[in-house]
Amino acid sequence: MRFSEMTYVRPDIEKTVKRFEELINSFEHAGSFEEEKAIIEQVTVLRKEFESMKSLAAINYSNDTNNASFQEEQDYMDESQPLYEECLTKYCKALVNCRHISDLKKHYGDYLFKLAEMKAKTTNHEVIEDLQKENHLGSQYMKLKASAKIMFRGEEKNLQEMEPYMESEDRETRKEAFHLYWRFFEENAAEFDTIYDKLVYLRNDMASRLGYGNFVELGYNRMSRADYNKSMVEGFRKSIRDYIVPLSMKLREKQRARLGVEKLMVYDLFCQYTTGNSHPKGDPEWILKNGEKMYDELSPETSVFYRYMMENDLMDVISRKGKADMGYCDYIPVYRNPYIFANMNGTDDDITVLTHEAGHAFQSYCNRDFEVFEYMLPSYETAEIHSMSMEFLTYPWMDLFFKEDTEKFKYTHLCNTVHFLPYGVLVDEFQHWVYENPAAKPKERNAKWRELEKIYMPHLNYGDIEYLETGGRWQKQGHIYESPFYYIDYCLAQICAFQFWSNAIHNSAGFGEYLGKYIEVCNIGGSKSFLNVLSSAGLESPFDAGVIKKLAGEIESYLDSVDDNSL
Repeated sequence: MRFSEMTYVRPDIEKTVKRFEELINSFEHAGSFEEEKAIIEQVTVLRKEFESMKSLAAINYSNDTNNASFQEEQDYMDESQPLYEECLTKYCKALVNCRHISDLKKHYGDYLFKLAEMKAKTTNHEVIEDLQKENHLGSQYMKLKASAKIMFRGEEKNLQEMEPYMESEDRETRKEAFHLYWRFFEENAAEFDTIYDKLVYLRNDMASRLGYGNFVELGYNRMSRADYNKSMVEGFRKSIRDYIVPLSMKLREKQRARLGVEKLMVYDLFCQYTTGNSHPKGDPEWILKNGEKMYDELSPETSVFYRYMMENDLMDVISRKGKADMGYCDYIPVYRNPYIFANMNGTDDDITVLTHEAGHAFQSYCNRDFEVFEYMLPSYETAEIHSMSMEFLTYPWMDLFFKEDTEKFKYTHLCNTVHFLPYGVLVDEFQHWVYENPAAKPKERNAKWRELEKIYMPHLNYGDIEYLETGGRWQKQGHIYESPFYYIDYCLAQICAFQFWSNAIHNSAGFGEYLGKYIEVCNIGGSKSFLNVLSSAGLESPFDAGVIKKLAGEIESYLDSVDDNSL
């Protein structure tokens, strides 16, 4: 079914809640395993229907935040979802306390009940109003960013449309664009702070009401982190400081030398070469069409998947006014369809976002037949393995998009994945500090952010941009507002993705074997915890400092072997 044929119908939340509670009551009084299983199947149908309408409302709103009807439905879902989540929590409590749990575990596996145990601790009736407010604030943040109207050389631009100018080979152009881009955030800093103040207060209040010392543990349970904890994450961040930050700094010095500038300024960071960055050689429609050849040749499985996405218009990648400044993949369970949302703008990121979101969508497509709803949706760090590894596995087809600039793209992409890791763990450490110090004022938060930047990204030179020099950069990062603690997931997954680069791309003899491992990871979906997924696929844990040290050394040796001045 084409996306345009999918019908959004506002769910009657009162009827949904009533039916959910009836099913929970029946489950609690079921006299046999067979009865419990039949009720779980009915609950799954109910959940698919509600989750599908929630996804369609969010997709419509993010496609046009100025549409009053779409905003009205998003507001309704922001109000309704916490009521649904309360029912889901009650259901999870019923699951972990059911009469025939041993038989259900034999049928569904233990992991479903571990997930239910964590979910049961995330919501109760006391926090429904706070959850509704939290949802509305997230939508408000999205709309604020989408409202950007930046006048650049006589033309009005949104945030996405400014990005190509920020990586121009002409230094004055990128400097001008960079200043105008961040002026939007500076002019709206007070509103960004107000939104975040309210979010931190709400989340801390909910944690207190639910019996937590602060929001950190609640945040981990929300993220379904079943087999690692805060201490392990701290150790991971240390490994990034020890082995990746020095490599990132070395690559920035090489970039400075390539650009021929005395000092690498913040507005220089997006430009890699005096001859200009690599760019796709066609428009978004051309990119999507070339994607067919790439995925046809990658594997039979990806060929069927991608053609399905194209035939059913399940990708909207054109940037336009009012469209949310983001990229994502969603899944619409009642229609059994993934959906890709992006804002292509003529930069090399157009190809990265295509392969990244296609990785998410491919996993969703692979898991459409899972019996258990939870198993269709992997935890976030597992999900990012699918996306970030796909970025590397498609390297052999980058010539379709970049032609003579293919090697330039691949070198830049690998450098950027290295640069991302220090930033990613910075975001994570910042969020831990915020929720461990929920009474901190905006200036204190900014000061902490700038302090962490000097540890993880010491190359940053903001010049006369006071907004950034005083620590405002974090306000651009949507995850900090909308999905607390969803960022270390990218970093953990990046170490897994580097293993695919190492074994399938750098050592191309292993391509077939590691493509098979990748498809296996996608087929597992959410049926196993993060570390168990890695074990099943024969991947090494990112919590092992030795793994990070080894991969950093291999990447450094490879990048040193490339004559970057010839690109």
